[in-house]
Amino acid sequence: MTLARVKGNVVSTQKNKFLKGHKLLIVHPVDFNYEYIGNNDFLAIDLNDAGIGDIVLIVQEGDAVQQILGHKNAPVNTMIVAIVDKIELKSESN
Repeated sequence: MTLARVKGNVVSTQKNKFLKGHKLLIVHPVDFNYEYIGNNDFLAIDLNDAGIGDIVLIVQEGDAVQQILGHKNAPVNTMIVAIVDKIELKSESN
């Protein structure tokens, strides 16, 4: 799983029939301080009602996505699996 921030929506009047009814979002990986890392944005299918600016957990494994969707018909590799409310890190001195 990867931590990411939702950057935008994708609007499509035509899409694969197995994607109909599912929201597509643009996400970008972030670190634990919510700073962007890397140079790549990804398209992710969203079943959690995430919105622009939300910090989310994504999976980028086709097999995991297929298991969550319950079928192998959708051409999806990246999925939002959770919306992050808060991150708590234990300091190394404790």
